[in-house]
Amino acid sequence: MPTVETTLVIKAPVEEVYALARDIERFPEFMDDVEEVAILEQTPERQVSRWVGVVKEFNRRIRWTEEDFWDQENRVCDFELIEGDFSAYRGRWEFRPASEGTEAYLRVEYDYNIPLIGALIKKILLKKMQQNIDSMLAALKAEAEKT
Repeated sequence: MPTVETTLVIKAPVEEVYALARDIERFPEFMDDVEEVAILEQTPERQVSRWVGVVKEFNRRIRWTEEDFWDQENRVCDFELIEGDFSAYRGRWEFRPASEGTEAYLRVEYDYNIPLIGALIKKILLKKMQQNIDSMLAALKAEAEKT
């Protein structure tokens, strides 16, 4: 299964960055590739959310529902697809204290099955997925560093 990952240092306290990342319904406000996020179920440790992402280059919307497991003590979130356009989608957010603020890490494993998809399209999709998680962390950084 293809995997993309990225790490970025954010000049804000780890508690603030973790809280911002957990406030996923705000993502459409500051993340260009996220059109909509709705929380369907929520407890302190778990939430189920419905997402609509936009792939502008392909003029396409991608929809999915995921289950997130938040660990406040360790400041991590593991998430996994429940249903949607992806065949598989799961990953992990991690937030660690760093001398400059917070080291934020995001890993996503995915499978997006399109019948008769060629190797070139798979490479383009891998590149787009990497760009997407890079831009998610960059947007989180920009939002966290505003305050």
